[in-house]
Amino acid sequence: MDTDTRGARGTAGSFVPDVTGRPVWRLLLRGLGVYLPGWTLPRGAQPVPGGGAGPPAFLTPSGFGLHLRDRARGLEPDREIYVRGRADPSFGIVLAGPAQAVGTRVVDAAALVRFARRITFEELTVEGDPASVPYAARAARSVRNVVLLDRAAGVGLCAEADPGTGTVTSPVFVRLGPPHERTVRAYAPDPAPQAVRSQN
Repeated sequence: MDTDTRGARGTAGSFVPDVTGRPVWRLLLRGLGVYLPGWTLPRGAQPVPGGGAGPPAFLTPSGFGLHLRDRARGLEPDREIYVRGRADPSFGIVLAGPAQAVGTRVVDAAALVRFARRITFEELTVEGDPASVPYAARAARSVRNVVLLDRAAGVGLCAEADPGTGTVTSPVFVRLGPPHERTVRAYAPDPAPQAVRSQN
């Protein structure tokens, strides 16, 4: 999935709440359709003020993050890898499973993209076929959008990487309702108030 971050930030560099036109949003909806079929999908993202969306989520200049009680290694989430484009392909990956699989207690945009790139490399490397390694390495570097859905914890996190600058951000946090509600709510960082200059 390629990403176009034009319009993703306001004039002061703050996030704007409308993320629904970006590839990471489409990847989120696709992932929800695969891993939570029949759940009510969000129509948009509700803006969240600087205080954040409540535990375990927090808000930083690069977007949302999750603060977990525990970390664990060796957990294998389910995954779906999507490719967009032929000449210069970009990759998106949906991960469904415990957020602890990322292997750190703080899951932010950088940690999530690193984890997704490692998973992509491992998934596309064919054991015993050294020719698969260069393709898997290129694919891992080309991961632009990541969606993590942790149904047990009732949370999700989306991250995107800017191909030009390498900057990673997490513009969407997701709350998954209990199974009897089957609801999904999405949140985006509320932009900081813009200074208004008056001209006399």
